[in-house]
Amino acid sequence: QVHLVESGGGLVQPGGSLRLSCTASGFTFENYTLYWYRQAPGKERELVATITSYGGSTVSADSVKGRFTISRDNDKNTAYLQINSLKPDDAAVYSCQARRILGQEETDYWGQGTQVTVSS
Repeated sequence: QVHLVESGGGLVQPGGSLRLSCTASGFTFENYTLYWYRQAPGKERELVATITSYGGSTVSADSVKGRFTISRDNDKNTAYLQINSLKPDDAAVYSCQARRILGQEETDYWGQGTQVTVSS
């Protein structure tokens, strides 16, 4: 059975840090590109960062460049999102997606999300 589970969210003060984890089971994690998204109340879902199966990474959102880092450990079937210098605007539900495109076949798995709250 396929599972993709985010963890590591919580309440943090502005300026603080968090490391979010996205742990997979039930599929060959190392073959998938991983995406981190976030969605704040009343706002559209935003792609934050991407890491390919071989480790090439991209931070997509201009508002988080220099503060967010995506990484993965294929031995642990886990991807990470390190969030530093948190701002109130970073508060959102953070979700991960695993995607593989093989020819014309696309496979996607989603986690349930983890809440990040930024408040003093």
